[in-house]
Amino acid sequence: MKIELLWEQGDPNEVLRTRFGFAGAESARDWVTAAVARRWGVHVESPDRVVMSGGNALAWVRSGDELLLVKWSVAPERFERLAFAAHLTAWLGAQGLPVSAPLPTLAGAVQVRNGGTSMGLQRVIEGDHLDVGDADQVAAAGATLARLHDALRSCPLHDSDHEVLAPPSPLRQQVSDWLASEPSTSSPHARDVVERMLERAPEGLPPMQIVHGDYRASNILRAGSEVVGVLDFEELRLDHRVGEIARSAVLLGTLFRDWGPVSASVRQQFLDGYQAVQPLTDEELRWWPVLVLWYSLAFVPSDDDPNGWGRAAVEQLGHSTR
Repeated sequence: MKIELLWEQGDPNEVLRTRFGFAGAESARDWVTAAVARRWGVHVESPDRVVMSGGNALAWVRSGDELLLVKWSVAPERFERLAFAAHLTAWLGAQGLPVSAPLPTLAGAVQVRNGGTSMGLQRVIEGDHLDVGDADQVAAAGATLARLHDALRSCPLHDSDHEVLAPPSPLRQQVSDWLASEPSTSSPHARDVVERMLERAPEGLPPMQIVHGDYRASNILRAGSEVVGVLDFEELRLDHRVGEIARSAVLLGTLFRDWGPVSASVRQQFLDGYQAVQPLTDEELRWWPVLVLWYSLAFVPSDDDPNGWGRAAVEQLGHSTR
């Protein structure tokens, strides 16, 4: 069984022991197979691999010819969010959206507490991660996000008083607060441009709604140019849809260890794909360049920048001042 870290650097076996409480790979294997058998009534083989990210872990297991994914968290502060995300994903799957819907336990639950963890089981979706160099794939990703937003807007969980749906600050205030912080990664000139654009941004955006929260290549699976899987709804939140579209366009090429920005043409392909399904309002379209520039500047790292985020932000600034 292979033990890996998804984003972090370090010794995965040490993380398995200190963060997740397993003496080694063998004890992790026994715990996973026993939990799946007891809660889901499914007998699985030893995991092929376990991947850890923060307080979360994933184990790929096989039951006969079927490949399944066990996901669990040891971060109690996230347990309610994970349960909410599991119910939401199950609902989206029932609407025919390309998500990896959780499999219910023997008791009918889609997310369970198990030995100090929050745990779920789902089928593995076969596919490759989105290739932002393929215009058809990028457009399909935009179109899929539009269909996802349309479904989420009518989701019966939308009116829940659950804490994960607490509304954020108004969009204008979020950008203003960033400007007021005078981030060292952006120049005074860049902040002045954002401020002038913000002053011209209109009121009257459509209401906030549930959005995915982390829609980018690492969470988008495709077969050919068709999106077959949208993964990881754990970062879902309330936002304006144009906010998610702009953030996703800037981060679209992000994979697990490749944080390179995409070009302006890729961002436009993504927006065009979205609008082919759900056109934006005039107000949203006027916010689009403000948000793309803001996110481009906000994601410039404060230390080394080997992937060129700073250069991409400068290029976007040039587009904005023409």
